[in-house]
Amino acid sequence: MLGTFAGHTAEGSAVLSIFKSRCVECHGKGGKVKGKLNLLKVDSLEALTTDLERLETLIEVLETREMPPEPEPALSPSVRQSMVGELRGLLRAALAKSDGFAPTPIRRMNRLQYNNAVQDLLGLKVSVFPLPEKMMRDRSGYFAKALNGPERRMPEVVTVSSRPLGKSGLIEPRLAGVGPFPQDPRAEHGFDNRGDHLSLSPFLLEAFFKLSRRIVQSQNFDGRTVGIWQTFFLPPATDEAKTVVRARLEPFMTKAFRRPVPQALLDRYTKHVHAQLDAGVGFTNAMKEAASAVLSSPRFLYLYDQPATSKGAEPLDGYDLASRLSFLFWGSIPDDELLRLAGDGSLSRPAVLRAQVNRLLADPKLKRFCDSFPAQWLQLDRIISAVPDKQLYPDFYYAPPDYRTTMDMMMEPLLLFETVLIENRSILEFVDSDYTYRSGRLRKWYGDAEPGKLGGPGSMQFKRQPVADRRQGGVITSAAVLTMNSGPHETKPITRGAWVAGVIFNAPPEPPPADVPPLEKPKPAEKNLTVRERFAVHRERADCAACHAQLDPLGFALENFDPVGRWRNTYENGREVDASGKLFRKHEFKNVVEFKDAILAEKNRFARAFAEHTLSYALGRALTPADTPALDRITERTVADGYRLQTVLHEVVQSAPFVNRPLAKTASAKTEESDN
Repeated sequence: MLGTFAGHTAEGSAVLSIFKSRCVECHGKGGKVKGKLNLLKVDSLEALTTDLERLETLIEVLETREMPPEPEPALSPSVRQSMVGELRGLLRAALAKSDGFAPTPIRRMNRLQYNNAVQDLLGLKVSVFPLPEKMMRDRSGYFAKALNGPERRMPEVVTVSSRPLGKSGLIEPRLAGVGPFPQDPRAEHGFDNRGDHLSLSPFLLEAFFKLSRRIVQSQNFDGRTVGIWQTFFLPPATDEAKTVVRARLEPFMTKAFRRPVPQALLDRYTKHVHAQLDAGVGFTNAMKEAASAVLSSPRFLYLYDQPATSKGAEPLDGYDLASRLSFLFWGSIPDDELLRLAGDGSLSRPAVLRAQVNRLLADPKLKRFCDSFPAQWLQLDRIISAVPDKQLYPDFYYAPPDYRTTMDMMMEPLLLFETVLIENRSILEFVDSDYTYRSGRLRKWYGDAEPGKLGGPGSMQFKRQPVADRRQGGVITSAAVLTMNSGPHETKPITRGAWVAGVIFNAPPEPPPADVPPLEKPKPAEKNLTVRERFAVHRERADCAACHAQLDPLGFALENFDPVGRWRNTYENGREVDASGKLFRKHEFKNVVEFKDAILAEKNRFARAFAEHTLSYALGRALTPADTPALDRITERTVADGYRLQTVLHEVVQSAPFVNRPLAKTASAKTEESDN
């Protein structure tokens, strides 16, 4: 006798009935277990709730029509809808009984956050060290002007510079003699602020101590570069220097540690400075010693939530909430107002929280969010290593020997993101926009009739312009995305398809089997074949068919764009490009414009995927099924408000996973932690 769940009998279950009649042939029968899923073991509805990630996957493959796979007959719309509804009911019921959200692992700041935090704590007017990961730098002050203008609108013309081969130290003032620690690893399909990748070994802790010493001992660490120089490092006018030490250390340490400093700890720091003064060390140097100790303290370096005191989730401590806010939008420590609101307990009130988000969104330090999130979401770091063949694309290279058009290309999607953010526009413009920002060189690249001044490898002027041709506009068909997902000689449809799946729909594919050979350059006998025809051998492999069914339509939809993102109707052999396909086995398209229309027909799916990316970035961890109700709410409210980007951010901040902390770890989080 099969079990029951939530009032439904197993015999009346559409899910179990279809599993038995349509699915076990590939998932359990005769020992065949595709996708590591044995449905013969699912003999009751309760069994489906023992693994909520598996349950979510079942919902996803049914909604996207990945299952049953081609060439199996598709499920009827009514049967598919019934199965999805039943599975969603199971998921909701199981989540109602769960212990709460996965905890964000304790983690240290990444190096961009460390730079920002040191700048804000000391009031530095220069960078701490070079930061090549900042891909676009504002050279005309446009960002602050746009935020403070009466209309909150990006200017028509902006001047920016890109990261020229990592030599950012040559174009930005910084502390002399201070080098960065290594760039932080990126989580798979994720961001560089994830707790499971930001450990702090004894070796690295020692490196942070040495770094803090180099900061305060830098030859230009003085009144010209340090904003708090007079109020913290300079001795008082009176002879009683000891009397001001404690009064100066307390607000400094409170800001550094993001909460009131324990009195015993404050006493130790104060006594240390007093001992230095008694030993004849000058006041400024003694305070530098104290500042160095703060900058290398685990209380400064570590980000973590205070533990919950009861089972399940409970509201975050006000100071932890302040840190979550500031590190999300400013990539840095909270300012005085956030700490004040955290201290009086009002920050967690929804109205106060909304007002603070608006304040953070209106501050020029929001540029740090733009320095981090969009480039990582779009995976734009790939373009740095894009090297199209110099024989085939000689005009890609200029100002020899090293400058490439990629430096103009990478600016376009980043400026689009900033425009959507500052002007609070719809995130659907990331798919299809009727405007863009381009430099003269980029206009020439796209084939504009009058590109204007091309500019050199330094600062570049970008102008806002309309996009009348829908083959352009948005991020998917930007030259940056198309070029970085191509090889030196030809396009890579599967790479492009995987990018669309991961970035646009947050459904990255599994890595290919180890024994699958890469697509090689065409042999003489294959010169007359199209890329699609050459991929046929991959699709014939049973272990490759499922991924190709998912990725081929996404990648080949972009095949009219050559390896450097320029339009073509035919291949070099004269064969016509075939960009047709079907999205989610539902929306047919013949060209890239119809492909964009197909994505926009699934705009709520894109909105949810973008919300998933944003919430994961905000929490600093991978999402789990326990976050599903919050994502449902974020998506619903974003859709209702016209898909506006700032609505996504407001709803993320108001969401239960963001404002609460868990006590018990979910099963998914335990599994993830054990795997690392």
